[in-house]
Amino acid sequence: PGQFAWVTVRVSPWAMREHPFSIASSAEHPDRLEFTVKERGDFTRAVGRLESGERVYVDAPYGAFSVDRHGDAAGFVFVAGGIGIAPILSCLRTLADRGDPRPVVLYYANDTLERAAHAAEIDALRARLHLRIVPVLLHPPAGWDGERGYVTREVLDRHLPACRRGLEFFVCGPKPMTALVERELHALGVSAWHVRTELFDLV
Repeated sequence: PGQFAWVTVRVSPWAMREHPFSIASSAEHPDRLEFTVKERGDFTRAVGRLESGERVYVDAPYGAFSVDRHGDAAGFVFVAGGIGIAPILSCLRTLADRGDPRPVVLYYANDTLERAAHAAEIDALRARLHLRIVPVLLHPPAGWDGERGYVTREVLDRHLPACRRGLEFFVCGPKPMTALVERELHALGVSAWHVRTELFDLV
């Protein structure tokens, strides 16, 4: 869970035109491979126009952004920015499929509520996980009483458990967000040894 794949479509797999995508599906269901793709550039816009039956080359898995590398963790804290939810969704789905009882906190930052991918499914996972969700909106709707702005030290501190020993932290999103969260976690006394980051800057 949490790893990524190199994907090539409509050209030879040796054409050096592969694109990285985080795997969003559960590791407990290897028969189904899912990706969450944000339409930003020419290639990602073309993905939505693929037809059933087209050949896709997938080279995977890669990466170290995985809860499976920390089997002795007391719990997990995830911080996702926008489409950075993709590898974290894989971790959440996998933990739920395994019936993992450990506590999980998810900070999910988006510009608006409408842009929060998979929000309904993530909310439903609370029935299967010991999961606390902290949505953080840059432009919240009227009447919003949740967190707003950025994932700052104060936002983190308000929702982290009092006992943070043994927790493993995973941060995925745009580079400015991950850099901010790393600094704020350090200010809260979280060792860099327990923080993993994945940047969504490759195109």
